[in-house]
Amino acid sequence: MDYFYKELKMKTNIKTHTKSYLKSCSAMVIFSLLTFTSASSIAQSDVIQQTNASAVTQTKELTTVIYLNNSSMEQLETLKGVGHKKAQAIIAYREQVGSFKSVEEITQVKGIGEKVLSDNKARLQI
Repeated sequence: MDYFYKELKMKTNIKTHTKSYLKSCSAMVIFSLLTFTSASSIAQSDVIQQTNASAVTQTKELTTVIYLNNSSMEQLETLKGVGHKKAQAIIAYREQVGSFKSVEEITQVKGIGEKVLSDNKARLQI
């Protein structure tokens, strides 16, 4: 009977320890998943914030009024279809010919045609 009691007690101890081990393993797995998910969420949040900031900057650039007679090269470069060289050409035209008399006069600048004018007309002023 003593043998049977010891055998039963050993099985009970094994069951208890196994349950305890499984509970602690489950807790570690859940903790790891939560940590990974939190880190992933933080990374996604950072990407979303950067994307939003970029979108706000682009929106500001698309709605900022550009004054042809006194805008800087950097401001002129925000126009659709106008890069560094075309911005330089606008400034050179301004220096050689004088102030623009109308927004449409921008098509007189070498390299700037009706397409650039129509793409940017809402933002351009004298």
